[in-house]
Amino acid sequence: LHLVALNSPSSGDMRADFQCYQQAQLAGLTSTYRAFLSSHLQDLATVVRKTDRYHLPVVNLKGETLFNNWESIFNGNGGQFNVHVPIYSFDGRNIMTDPSWPQKVIWHGSTANGIRLTSNYCEAWHTANMGAMGQASPLKTGKLLDQKVYSCSNQFIVLCIENSFVSDPQG
Repeated sequence: LHLVALNSPSSGDMRADFQCYQQAQLAGLTSTYRAFLSSHLQDLATVVRKTDRYHLPVVNLKGETLFNNWESIFNGNGGQFNVHVPIYSFDGRNIMTDPSWPQKVIWHGSTANGIRLTSNYCEAWHTANMGAMGQASPLKTGKLLDQKVYSCSNQFIVLCIENSFVSDPQG
């Protein structure tokens, strides 16, 4: 399952699922991508299909392993990952080093276990209001689910996860 960032940072007012879908299509990726966010409809932990949560590694755009499987992100350690494995955007830039993302922080709106935090998800990702709050994680912590609260007016990284693995029928 590929974990890929949107091509530019976003405030708390975003159509993230649509952008994930659109940018994946433009990049020539055929699977479905969803935002790595809890929403008013779904907890982050359940975005990936049940059948794909345990046996598939979570990898970057170049196939390098970030997590052994989807479930391991939500084991309570805050989604600890190897900071030496880059996360790329759909257009192939390393979000850890590229200046297009001045703040190396990702939005997620979730607890460390991937459950939605309705008080901290920018009104279901529909507001960039300075007074509204969103849960996010500074990547320098080496965690995708570190528990920090920021104003929804910030422009942070938005990640997308391949939520249904489709094997190549030609393979």
